[in-house]
Amino acid sequence: MCGILGYTGDRQASGILLAGLARLEYRGYDSAGIAILNDGKIKVAKNKGRLKVLEDRINAGEEVSGTCGIGHTRWATHGEPSDVNAHPLWSDDMAVVAVHNGIVENYREIRKMLGEHGYTFYSQTDTEAAVKLIDFYYKQEKTPLRAITQAIKKIEGSYCFVLLFKDFPNEVWGARKDLPLIAGQGKGESFLASDVSAILQDTRQVYYLDNMEIVQLKKGSVRFFDGEGYATHKEISEVTWDANAAEKGGFEHFMMKEIHEQARAVKDTFGAVYHSGKIDLTEKGLSDEAIKSVSQIYIVACGSAYHAGAVAQYVIEDLAKIPVRIEMASEFRYRDMPMDKNALAIIISQSGETADTLAAMRRAKENGIKTLAIVNVVGSTIAREADSVFYTMAGPEIAVATTKAYSAQLVACYAIAVKFAKVRGVIDDSECERLIAEIQKLPEKIDEILDEKGSLEAIAHRFINARNAFYLGRNIDYAVAMEGSLKMKEISYLHSEAIAAGEMKHGPISLIEKGMLVAGVMTQKNLYQKMASNMLEARSRGGFLLIVSPRDCDYLKDEADFVFHVPETDGHFTASLAVIPLQLLGYYVAVARKLDVDKPRNLAKSVTVE
Repeated sequence: MCGILGYTGDRQASGILLAGLARLEYRGYDSAGIAILNDGKIKVAKNKGRLKVLEDRINAGEEVSGTCGIGHTRWATHGEPSDVNAHPLWSDDMAVVAVHNGIVENYREIRKMLGEHGYTFYSQTDTEAAVKLIDFYYKQEKTPLRAITQAIKKIEGSYCFVLLFKDFPNEVWGARKDLPLIAGQGKGESFLASDVSAILQDTRQVYYLDNMEIVQLKKGSVRFFDGEGYATHKEISEVTWDANAAEKGGFEHFMMKEIHEQARAVKDTFGAVYHSGKIDLTEKGLSDEAIKSVSQIYIVACGSAYHAGAVAQYVIEDLAKIPVRIEMASEFRYRDMPMDKNALAIIISQSGETADTLAAMRRAKENGIKTLAIVNVVGSTIAREADSVFYTMAGPEIAVATTKAYSAQLVACYAIAVKFAKVRGVIDDSECERLIAEIQKLPEKIDEILDEKGSLEAIAHRFINARNAFYLGRNIDYAVAMEGSLKMKEISYLHSEAIAAGEMKHGPISLIEKGMLVAGVMTQKNLYQKMASNMLEARSRGGFLLIVSPRDCDYLKDEADFVFHVPETDGHFTASLAVIPLQLLGYYVAVARKLDVDKPRNLAKSVTVE
């Protein structure tokens, strides 16, 4: 969830650390800090608040000199955001200094043990306990490697540590369990980072660390060790995506840029599995024989990925006639339910590092269930541990509120649904070709919607001071309403609730007040009349009706306060179009409220804590 960086080489480390951490600001954070090792001493600079505050304090790094250092942007888990709780944290004599992502679950026990050996504590963090545990073993073992191996045997939970040892100049050490850590190698310099985007300006040669692996950086060299301290060998990888993808490209915010990139993301993701006129999932671990053997599908995800999975549940069940369960990863992992051994678990995660989703996937694997990951980040933990992977082609997504990664997940699920339907004999060649043609038209239809976005900007100003909103839908439209509602609350801080339209009369209707936004998604032709009745119930109680529907829908054209028409498509794929105006509405309300659209409060891009 937080940003981590380490550097050793011949250049001044502080500037490199500050620049790299700036590229990780999209992850969300509440404090920032760096530590520089120079002439046998480690100097730390850190503070609550934005990275710019730190940068100004140390004069863009010039007041902290040295060519070896570590940096961190923290999102608080243990202890409030403060200068004291900010990372880096250190041992009592500054012999060991570290930054940390994750949660040390047994930090209380570690603190108690260390207190019995004379250690004191100055922060509220779990990280300080881990740093001092490493220092405890360092005092005994005299080497960083032995200290780290001993400590990680005692630490329970998830972690990614990057450390400096004052007696080992020009060295940076790291270790990981469940959270991402990447090593980069340049000419005469080496890097560690929690995300490849932090070091892409400096090197494209990277290593992806495995679980329980330790890394040692020296100038221009990288060494790896397993959890017992034995040397291991890793193959280097080259990052091929364009660093410019992380720039705004003339848009005011990354979120708007990424909304406009959805057509390309959809086209590229579908193109990755569409070859010679057919959908081919063989490389994703789904041969025709494997597809025929599947008797049940579990879709497991969190947040927007869960909403994409909710759409997929309707689409796969209707097209392929196979039972599908959509499960929240945070609940699935703790449920003691019977699992079908012939099932397929589809694990959806933008980052591939979502802690609850990773744990749920591991639970599925423990029960003998085959897993297919739909992820956007190559080399991520979920991608490496899943039985097979379907990479979405969204490219790097910087804004915390996902848009293009969600759309790419949708089209990946469409491809799976159509392929399952065809292989299982539910649809014939002609119907399969028709459905594929409809998917291929989605990108141009997305662009058509974006050409009409100005009308939504005008409407958004009406809700600058709004307090509550309802999003209604049925079937696939309910899944879209969930995502639209989430976009609104994530970035505009307007309390919004998605409701299955038929349930509104069972309680929520009592909350409707005059002028309250009630957004209705109406794309399923067989449900137009039912949805119209639900929306009119809201209007009769003073609700402001905003409708998203295809151009052929005549319902509510006179009764609604605002109607946004999307192009027509096959009913199974309408989510890809109906979600766009809802993304835009949330964006424009947030902009009208003068909020930080790309970095909303309390949120982070990659949720790596439970």
